[in-house]
Amino acid sequence: MRTRLLSGLVALFTFAAIHAPAQDARVVIAARTVIDGRGGVIRDTRIVVQGSRIAAIDPKASPVDYDLGDAALMPGWIDTHVHINWHLDANHKSVNSGEKPEDAALYTEGDAWMTLLGGFTTVQSVGAAIDGVVRDRISQGVIPGPRILTSLRQIQNRSGAPDELRALVRRTKEEGADVIKLFATTGLGAGGDQSMTDEQIQATCDEAKRAGLRSVVHAIGDKGARAAVLAGCTSIEHGTFLTDETLDLMVKRGTYFDPNLLVLHNYLDNRTAYTFTPEALATLEKGIAPTIDVLRRARARHVKIVFGTDAVAGAHGRNAEEFIYRVQDAHESPMDAIVSATSTSAESLGLGERIGAIAAGLDADLVATDGNPLSQITAVRRVIFVMKGGAVQKHVRRGAGS
Repeated sequence: MRTRLLSGLVALFTFAAIHAPAQDARVVIAARTVIDGRGGVIRDTRIVVQGSRIAAIDPKASPVDYDLGDAALMPGWIDTHVHINWHLDANHKSVNSGEKPEDAALYTEGDAWMTLLGGFTTVQSVGAAIDGVVRDRISQGVIPGPRILTSLRQIQNRSGAPDELRALVRRTKEEGADVIKLFATTGLGAGGDQSMTDEQIQATCDEAKRAGLRSVVHAIGDKGARAAVLAGCTSIEHGTFLTDETLDLMVKRGTYFDPNLLVLHNYLDNRTAYTFTPEALATLEKGIAPTIDVLRRARARHVKIVFGTDAVAGAHGRNAEEFIYRVQDAHESPMDAIVSATSTSAESLGLGERIGAIAAGLDADLVATDGNPLSQITAVRRVIFVMKGGAVQKHVRRGAGS
């Protein structure tokens, strides 16, 4: 299995090298529908890419290098909550630890490559130490994959007293983390009650802010989530049982909200890959309705909603299913879902001036779908073009078979 994976990755690296742009190369992309990531739509235009950045939006630019026809072109999608190292082994069982480092790195890179081909040019992985190794190799251009931000580890109630947590945050930054991940509550199966004390949460998020890092908080129940919002943490992850009062507080404090629907469906779809009891599976299934409800209430209150999937084993490469659950089940508008996965998520990562929109001066991270997701959300399953930093990673010529 390892030999097959290694051979496949060598082929993929060769593909990436072939499609890497020359320094300051100029590329023109024509599309009839451009969704700009900020809520606007541009018709019949061309995107001019110079090197790694978007140089202009010019309907008269020529010559055209890539004519996408009636495909819909968008900024590269962003997934703000993944576990890029979780994968399925040869027996279709979930694995996330206990492997040799070289095997963990290979599987993590495989997950990263599938995610990039699925249209996601940036992900936030929260988090395992191996994420940093793969992140750095992708950043160096050695291997293909999305831009990765990682927490490297997860902080919880057993990680220490407040002073110890402050030291752990500082050490995590020194080790190269981009963000701090903490567990303010237990998981859904355990009820989601607050697990870290108010003082632990305050110390962790405050020290993260002092260190210039963001803090994303696993919070199922309302009490732990509210404590995290009051502590100035950056984002609430999951938020299954948030009250309207806490949602209003999040609006006031500017806290981002990252509900995750794909993870619940993925666990149910891949139940044989995990060791869930029948009771645990029932709890996961029951968690879908309140997650839909809190997403709808948050949207109605204008909470800043980002796009995370909590992608684990079985979900990598299928991250775009989150769009479909949000639109078809939670009745979000397709435009709101796309903005959530582009400019709002970029802003939440502190990268709003670099990615998340199609505009001159931003990185040339682009994805195109066969069909317009604004009229048919399932078009997100049909990614035909991916560009990251000016380098074409995928181009399916419709009608040509490749």
